[in-house]
Amino acid sequence: MKCRRCRGQAVIELRRHNSSFCKDCFFDYLTNQVTLAQEKQKMFSREDRVLVVVSGGKDSLALWEILLGLGVNAWGLHINLGIDEYSQKSEKSVRNFAENYDAELLITNIKDEHGRGVLDIASKTTRTACSACGLIKRYLFNKVALEKGFSVVATGHNLDDEAASLLGNVLHWKEGFLGRQSPVLPSVHPKLARKVKPLFRLTERETAAYCILKGIDYLKEECPLVKGSTSLHYKEALNLLEQKSPGTKHSLYFGFLKKRAVFEPPQLNLKECLRCGQVTTDETCAFCRLLSEVESKTRVSKERIC
Repeated sequence: MKCRRCRGQAVIELRRHNSSFCKDCFFDYLTNQVTLAQEKQKMFSREDRVLVVVSGGKDSLALWEILLGLGVNAWGLHINLGIDEYSQKSEKSVRNFAENYDAELLITNIKDEHGRGVLDIASKTTRTACSACGLIKRYLFNKVALEKGFSVVATGHNLDDEAASLLGNVLHWKEGFLGRQSPVLPSVHPKLARKVKPLFRLTERETAAYCILKGIDYLKEECPLVKGSTSLHYKEALNLLEQKSPGTKHSLYFGFLKKRAVFEPPQLNLKECLRCGQVTTDETCAFCRLLSEVESKTRVSKERIC
């Protein structure tokens, strides 16, 4: 198997591109895909300070490493979810990376800030653990970006993630979500950072191979909250299609991006939360309502015990 570019010995085959690459050319391929994503979608400029949300997994660490290699002013943000041993391993993975690459890292701990981890919070609300976790993380990375002066927040969502999300939104015809699904969510309020997904042109397999070949020690353990998640079912379905017809995920998602103008993003009446000051469409934001629900359930439980 020969490398498509240099004709040397290939180490990886990418069936969706009908190509194979040697190690160095594969590194160039991934870096070029991130550069292409950034330039075509106008994700950020050299003047922007970029906050990369890093879990300790392959996608976020690969993204951070690539952005640092491109000379981007990219800091890492790790949100410790308070999920016992899993969160300890995640934080260790991120700290090790930051130390090895002499990179700037910010860490926020949900349990330290709010007295309980994400599982405990979810257990006292009507949300699933995965839903509560997503809400909390979105709130915190925007809050940290605002407080620390970052204009852009970058996440490690890859092509597999975006295609699975798109499939779910189409199956249930969630037109509001379809209108907002994009590699870039621009800032529509002074208190909202721009959100970007520089890995949307790359698959999960490609970022994993990049980390392995680069020697990036990432956490291979899956988050326990994703078990049973509908997004996993959508990924499994797409993987079956991809095996039979390489390029299916790319065709689905990039075809949507060409047609997404059909789905109008919802018009939002944005205001500042009366409790925390973050941006919301209601009097209080979803995060504060979540905490209020937890406080209420905790208070009722204590009263019953008394």
